[in-house]
Amino acid sequence: MLRIDRATYDAIVAHAREDHPDEACGVVAGPEGSDRPERFIPMLNAARSPTFYEFDSADLLRLYRDMDDRDEEAVVVYHSHTATEAYPSRTDVSYASEPNAHYVLVSTRHHGERTGLEGDDVEFRSFRIVDGQVSEEDVEVVESYLFGHSPTTVVYD
Repeated sequence: MLRIDRATYDAIVAHAREDHPDEACGVVAGPEGSDRPERFIPMLNAARSPTFYEFDSADLLRLYRDMDDRDEEAVVVYHSHTATEAYPSRTDVSYASEPNAHYVLVSTRHHGERTGLEGDDVEFRSFRIVDGQVSEEDVEVVESYLFGHSPTTVVYD
């Protein structure tokens, strides 16, 4: 199960809506071994495409060096689909290289009279992708990781 705080969930959805009609992408880092997404890092879709996303290789290298320096790992790797459901495509599966990560997909597609671009009608789903095998997992959105405290702050780098 992916457990994610409300502020990070909202930031991922906002990024997907902001970059529409192109796919948005990014990472949420967390302490190594914690399985806790804490640091929201929106990335540029180098492909600038409505049907494909690609991390810029130089940006990705900087990100992984920074995460190493902070003893972090990619807890969530996210991107959006602009015209299809929030489910990994064959390309998404082939590029999934983080066996411990939660792969989050947000769909901003129009479906019926609803659109992922307004209100709460967004599809937000999480998957584990290991050795080409996709398994969907539940998503629990919590107000805060610490009971009795305000939601964690989203850190933009």
